[in-house]
Amino acid sequence: MRVVDLNWMQLEEYLKTEDRIVLPLGSVEQHAYLSLGVDVILSQRVAEEAAEPLGVAVLPSLPYGITPYFGAYPGSPTVGAETYGALLRDIAGSLHGQGFRRFFVVNGHGGNKPGREPLEAWAAEAGAQVLWHDWWSAPKTRAIVDSIDPDGSHASWMENFPWTRLEGVEQPPGSKPKQDIEPLRSEGAQAVRDLLGDGSLGGYYERPDEDVLRVWAAGVEETRERLEHGWS
Repeated sequence: MRVVDLNWMQLEEYLKTEDRIVLPLGSVEQHAYLSLGVDVILSQRVAEEAAEPLGVAVLPSLPYGITPYFGAYPGSPTVGAETYGALLRDIAGSLHGQGFRRFFVVNGHGGNKPGREPLEAWAAEAGAQVLWHDWWSAPKTRAIVDSIDPDGSHASWMENFPWTRLEGVEQPPGSKPKQDIEPLRSEGAQAVRDLLGDGSLGGYYERPDEDVLRVWAAGVEETRERLEHGWS
């Protein structure tokens, strides 16, 4: 149930029987030959498909995240970690004041993880609950990726869905050796671009839709399972 498809009166009625809300987190950033909006598109879609059968409200995906290491690629704006944590606390705090008590965060970008600790600290103080879910790396979903191509990573086939491709843009053939992103986080943005080139972190650029849709189905199912049963 998308919040943008409701008015405030309908959401107030929803709050009479439900206190969960889903907040997807994305990042507008380079994804090689795929859309700059991959993380926004995927976090929004997986959240909506997971929540729909449960009737849980889903907010629009927060489009800007923490991605300084991709700063040399045009169209990749970043937010500082402290600012990001404060923003998440403010969003959750304002919703808490309206009656929401359980916040399910569907994160679509690894760089956003510094926002998790301050958000969870706020929840502990406020008497709320936060579940942070990195949908693409959750155990069942990642196991399917690894069974197909363990090098699959950022901007590879595992993010190459029909809804993240760009019309008229072809993917390079074959695969790219996997790069470890962790050391890159402390490097300057230009050094990262010099190393990565097109921006892919490794793996096949594309795989048959049969493979990518298996990953998607697992991601939606695992996200829904946690949204339904993951609360303390």
